[in-house]
Amino acid sequence: MRAITWHGKNDMRCDTVPDPKIEDGRDAIIKVSSCAICGSDLHIMDGMIPGMERGDIVGHECMGEVVEVGKDNKKLKVGDRVVIPFTISCGECFFCQKGFFSGCERSNRNAKTAEKLWGHSPAGLFGYSHILGGYAGGQAEYVRVPYADVGHIKVPDGMTDEQALFLSDIFPTGYMGAEFCNIQGGETIAIWGCGPVGQMAIRSAFLLGAERVIAIDTVPERLAMARAAGAITLDFHDVDVYDAIQELTKGRGADACIDAVGTEADGTASFDSVIDRIKVATFMGTDRPHVLRQAIHCCRNFGVVSIIGVYGGLLDKIPFGSAINRGLTFRMAQTPVQHYMPILLERIQKGEIDPSFVITHTASLEEGPDLYKTFRDKKDGCIKVVLKP
Repeated sequence: MRAITWHGKNDMRCDTVPDPKIEDGRDAIIKVSSCAICGSDLHIMDGMIPGMERGDIVGHECMGEVVEVGKDNKKLKVGDRVVIPFTISCGECFFCQKGFFSGCERSNRNAKTAEKLWGHSPAGLFGYSHILGGYAGGQAEYVRVPYADVGHIKVPDGMTDEQALFLSDIFPTGYMGAEFCNIQGGETIAIWGCGPVGQMAIRSAFLLGAERVIAIDTVPERLAMARAAGAITLDFHDVDVYDAIQELTKGRGADACIDAVGTEADGTASFDSVIDRIKVATFMGTDRPHVLRQAIHCCRNFGVVSIIGVYGGLLDKIPFGSAINRGLTFRMAQTPVQHYMPILLERIQKGEIDPSFVITHTASLEEGPDLYKTFRDKKDGCIKVVLKP
């Protein structure tokens, strides 16, 4: 089969690789009808994610048709059309039973490695390094799905791939980021990053009752998409973000701040971001948390900082004194997608949101490596890429 594979920093390829096979009775094999390039995939391309090996199949947003089912899987049958959550979860362990599917105790085949890095292991993920299980990803013609009897969601008749696909990751992630903000109605929510996850967070914040959303980015197409959703937009190259939010909130600060950027924050005009870049380049640091620092400073007293951007290691110079002295609450997680999928499917069916609004490019797998670069370099108005194997 054909699949997108990683061969080192900035080296993504469309290769011919072996077809997946059933390895466990609860498995299923999915013929992929649609998959997508996620912003967190760019961290892999940029060499920011440890534990990658040359030839690894990438991708964790996918859906398609069941073509083979393991003998113990009673929930799926050949011909079912399903969306696959990016978190791999057994459905039976302590965390899965509590709905914390991204903390699954069984699905990471390399849990001991993750424990050395983070203290405890999260769930295994599709296409996202051997630290998180080394599972082949979904940017491929076929994908093996472990524990396929847990968490998948069947796509209703009449719903397009484009409407359903993002239930696999970016819609639940953006919605979770907004839900973390404890929106009761009438709040001002500031969101850093107007990429695909940020766009979902903007719309989710409004769905949950926010009165105002302030969206921060610098890419014109992303800012235009945010304005189309009703957000107030700030270009961080043109304004001082802290001063602008202070003015908009009469000096109080945003009720909650969402970091939808993560480890590779731009922040080119800031001194702290320059230092971050030097540390990463000289292997003295692992992440560039400029946005997180700014979100803390822009959040009102006793507000919430919601973190949904990807971070991988240790963060420097976080203003924790500001957070503790002003009573901030931090909420963050790899998204327990299985928890959110049915909730958000219902919202789509009711017509409250159509997640396909974010798609700007549709292409074949063979065009995928070039579109990784287009997406990363923010060219051609690229906000979200969907691939059709």
